[in-house]
Amino acid sequence: MAAVPRVAERRSSRAAAGALPPSPALYEQVKAFVTQRIQDGSWPPGHRLPSESELVAQFGIARMTVNRALRELVEQGRIVRMAGVGSFVAEARPQSTLLQIAHIASEIRLRGHDYRCEFLEAERIAASPDVAAWLDLYPGESVFHTVCLHLENELPVQLEDRHVNPSVVPNYLEQDFSSISPSEFLVRNVPFDQIEHVVDAVLPTSEQARRLAMPQSDPCLLLTRRTWSQAVPVTMVRCLHPASRYRLGSRFRVDGNPQP
Repeated sequence: MAAVPRVAERRSSRAAAGALPPSPALYEQVKAFVTQRIQDGSWPPGHRLPSESELVAQFGIARMTVNRALRELVEQGRIVRMAGVGSFVAEARPQSTLLQIAHIASEIRLRGHDYRCEFLEAERIAASPDVAAWLDLYPGESVFHTVCLHLENELPVQLEDRHVNPSVVPNYLEQDFSSISPSEFLVRNVPFDQIEHVVDAVLPTSEQARRLAMPQSDPCLLLTRRTWSQAVPVTMVRCLHPASRYRLGSRFRVDGNPQP
């Protein structure tokens, strides 16, 4: 069985900066172990993962810790679990391409509706292994984190959970987001050259459902967006929309360019 992976070497400038941050929580280590093998192609779609018992023995941790890691990997769509059979790397799912970064405030106002944003959280935190992988950082490195609730005619239509790379946007948390949304600020001030959009159908957590003023049993559309500037990740944002209140889509010409 493969040994638990060491943290991959990064750019020499990072190594010269000093010791690496503390190790992540035990269940996060299991998630990072599985995620790395999926991302580097060692475990292709359909590959059977080690059993819970094998992972318990390999990492020397409790079964409930391993179970939590696998459960969260299922929720993220990375693996599937079949009762009595095992856990397998999930097949890639088809995705629709959204070609532009839409500013929800502008969209709502163009419809002639009232727009309001509630700024819920703004903090500097240690990156979880998942966020670190998205932003090409070490787990535990510092990232900016903001959470906003966007409302149309006082009805919540989007819960925005964003992480930003401080090395690219060091003044991010200093902004007055009551006058400009995080998305608009980043587009205006950071020259991005790549965008990735992924849309998933999900159920909200109890806290997300509370903030969106919706039943937890109702489905949501989750838009995950990443942007890069000169190959360096700038931000990763998850925008959660109640499916009954919002649609996601795009219109473009056959040459792939956005429709004006």
